[in-house]
Parts: sequence; structure tokens; C-alpha cells
Amino acid sequence: METIAPLWLWGVFVAFVLVALFVDFVVLKKQGAHAVGVKEALNWSLAWIGVSFLFNGLLWWAIKDTTGSTAMANEKSLEFLTGYLIEKSLAVDNIFVFLLIFTYFAVPPAFQKRVLMIGILGAIVLRTIMILVGAWLLEQFHWILYVFGAFLILTGIKMWWAAGKEESLDDNPALKLLRRVMPVSKQFDGEKFFTVENGKKIATPLLMVIAMVGLTDVIFAVDSIPAIFAITKDPFIVLTSNVFAILGLRAMFFLLQAAASRFHLLNYGLAVILVFIGTKMMLIDVFKIPVAVSLGVVLGILAITMIWSAKTAPNT
Repeated sequence: METIAPLWLWGVFVAFVLVALFVDFVVLKKQGAHAVGVKEALNWSLAWIGVSFLFNGLLWWAIKDTTGSTAMANEKSLEFLTGYLIEKSLAVDNIFVFLLIFTYFAVPPAFQKRVLMIGILGAIVLRTIMILVGAWLLEQFHWILYVFGAFLILTGIKMWWAAGKEESLDDNPALKLLRRVMPVSKQFDGEKFFTVENGKKIATPLLMVIAMVGLTDVIFAVDSIPAIFAITKDPFIVLTSNVFAILGLRAMFFLLQAAASRFHLLNYGLAVILVFIGTKMMLIDVFKIPVAVSLGVVLGILAITMIWSAKTAPNT
């Protein structure tokens, strides 16, 4: 698994992540359970975006210093930005599912922050494993690119047809399986994951919610990770762009929670992006679409979809 990133940059990336997790789990924990407002979510979203761009600038400088090539530094920086944008945009669909889960289980707003904090930690670990395995597979078996490409195209088509339809967890097979495996109490017990009921220790709905959030993230990672591999095969860029997008997921959730109805058409745009990225992957040995073009297409599709959504947003 070859990467152009110098070893010291891996260390900086790990330090960034550890500091971010420290802020989430130690500093913010002192705030206690509370509902996150739009202003707080907006400030944290801007902070995470700023940190991501700061790291991208550091990546550009490191590549320039290592290779002596400004063109290479520009290309890798664009790859990071495109991968970050793809993961960030697909995360919006992920957030809508989180909203569905929280609504279904009637999770109090004060408890939602902790669920997302733990979900982000699990997502970083699982996605790191998936990316490293994916990079190894691509290095060993080039034809897997075509499998990933076809999968993204089919996923995009499926997402287009499912867009606009009302979702429900009632028939969700993962939820049914979890309920068979874990006896669950009917009431929350603060932020506890287990409680005692009739003398027996059983799970609370909060543990069920975290399990559902984790399973959902794994399912979405199956879409987003191959999409970023279509932009670059460098595992460092795939991993860092993915993780930095995830680190801002909690703030992004609370920011979009208040405006979910205004993005009611976003799934159509995400479907088109997946089909485009899948097609790019399928054509990799025939015609390589430049990274700058890919970035422009993704930005253009998102802009058109969001403007379209805003103009046709239902009255609330």
C-alpha cells in the first residue's frame, strides 16, 4: 500500500485525531447532557471545516517538500478536497437516517450528543480497517475497481428510485436482529446503556440506538469509501479525507436537524454523484477524468440540488 505522504505526516494526522477526540470526550463531556443549539452546531461545524482545510494545507506543503513538485502537491491537495467533499455530502444522507433512528426511538435531545460521539469513535476505527483492507485489495486485484464502480452505479440508481419515499424502521432486519439478541427496556435510564428491570440487567434503548447508528455508518461507508478510491488510490488521502469529514459529523447533524426539510431533494443529487463516480471508476483504464473535473462536477451537482431543494422546500 504505497502512499506519497511522509511518515511524519502520519504522526501529525494521528495527533490531530487524538486531540479532536480529547475535545469531544473530555472537554465537551464537562458540559453534561444538553440539547445542542443551531448556533453551537454552526460554530463547531465551521471549526471542523477550518481544521480540515488547515490539514489540507499542511498536506500540500508536505508533498511539495517531499517531491519538490508543485503540480504533485496541487493534485494531491485536490484529491483530499474532492474526497472530503464526497464524504461530507454522502454524510448528509447518513444524517437523515440518524434523524429517523432518533425519532423512532424518541431519543431526548440531551442524549443525542453522546450517541453521536461514540458513533464517531466507532466510525473512525471501522473505516480505518475498511480503507486499509480496500487499499490492499486494489493493490493486489486491479479488477476490483470495476466491481466497486458497478456497485456505486447500482447504488446510485437505487438511491434515485428510493428518494422521496417515506422511510420506516419497522421492517428493518438489523433492528429485528438486535431486538432478538438484546432484551431492551421500554424506558431510558439517563445516559446509561444498561439498567436493572425485574432484577435482571438489560439494555436501555440508548444502547440500541448506538448499535443502529454504528450499523448504519458501516452501510454508508461501503458507498463512500469506494467513491473516494475512485478519486485517488493513495490510502493516506482516502483515510484522512474520510476521517476529517467524520469528525465534523456530530456538529453537522445538529446543524441540519433544524433544516432537514429544506434538503428534501438532496438524495437525487447524491444518486447522480454516485453514478458519476462509479462511471469514472469503470472508465479508469480507458479515460482518466482529471481530479479538478471530478471536484467541479461534485460541487456543481450539490449546488444545483441544494438550490432546487430551497426553491421547492415544503412550507412548514
